[in-house]
Amino acid sequence: MNELAARVGLAGVFALWFALVWRARPALRHSQQRGLWLTVLATTIAITLFQPGIVGPLTSAGLDVHTVSLLRNLIGVLSAGLVLLFVVDSSGPPRLRLCAAVGMTAALVSLLVLGLLHLGTGTASAQGPASAASAYWLILIAAHLAGDAAAVVVCWRYSLRTTERDLVWSLRLFAAGSVLALAFWSGYLWHLYDRVPRLLPYLTMIMSVHGFLRAASLLVPTASALVRSAGALRTIWLLWPLWRDLVTAVPHVALAGPRRSRLQEVLWPRLPPALQAHRQTIETYDALLTLQQYVRPDAYESAYRYARRAGVRDDRLASAALAGAVDQARRAVLAGVPPADPRPLPGVTQGSPGTLLGIARMWPAMTGVLPCPDRTSPARRH
Repeated sequence: MNELAARVGLAGVFALWFALVWRARPALRHSQQRGLWLTVLATTIAITLFQPGIVGPLTSAGLDVHTVSLLRNLIGVLSAGLVLLFVVDSSGPPRLRLCAAVGMTAALVSLLVLGLLHLGTGTASAQGPASAASAYWLILIAAHLAGDAAAVVVCWRYSLRTTERDLVWSLRLFAAGSVLALAFWSGYLWHLYDRVPRLLPYLTMIMSVHGFLRAASLLVPTASALVRSAGALRTIWLLWPLWRDLVTAVPHVALAGPRRSRLQEVLWPRLPPALQAHRQTIETYDALLTLQQYVRPDAYESAYRYARRAGVRDDRLASAALAGAVDQARRAVLAGVPPADPRPLPGVTQGSPGTLLGIARMWPAMTGVLPCPDRTSPARRH
């Protein structure tokens, strides 16, 4: 268990440092994110100095266990104070923020004095407390419990009020991490009064998972951006065959012609994925509007009957009929058939992305199923 806890702990530390480095530039630019970033930074340093795999090399390099433990605990209380200031700053009056700052300062000074005097800090273990009567450990644990309890209440309450999805998840993940921190320090308090050595590996595991949650709370905007990019790339991929064929027939609607393959369009987009997907959606819709001048009166109904006979699912029949009618109109343009009065196609008047993707899914199966009128075919309806 000790070995597993140490490995998970190191993984949590790497996750935290990765999240800090990855989010440093955007977080430090915005005052609303700066406080969260600094809070997680202090927590990360404290958790790093908590790991046996980190403490061992430091002591081998010449630092004594007492110095490492004191430094870790001072930074830990600083992180707890920053958590308290972070949540109070968003919910409380200035007087409350002042009280939190004074309390954090008093706790830090008390721990520093007691630590320098070697009163109650102990040197027997890099992680374990020393004395049940130690004010040092009581101040340390009380500071952490106060900061994490406030974080749980405030973060969860604000997550229920906001409608911004990224903020909701950041707050809830931060609150979940604070719940684990409460469990850790409550277990530590138990160990302080009733020595339970077998409890320490489990506490290390709890603190490590807490680190993963803190890292996740920072990476929520990154994860959301990745999800949006993946959705945009999916739209580009699905829409590409339809978009390529339509802008080839109606080239004036496209800002740039299609590449030779959709793999190129996805792997090396000429624009950011979201903008590329939006552009292709708009161009596909504009091409559909132009092609309505070439839709034959019975095209939609004929394509619908064909799709039903071919066994297309009921929920895709409308998309299949649109695909067949649009393909016939596209081939009419390529054949040089003169335009007629526009005939609106059902469901595409608003350019719904869902409708366009539905047509794109059925495009390969419905291409070429309707006859294409030639130049001599009557184009206009009388």
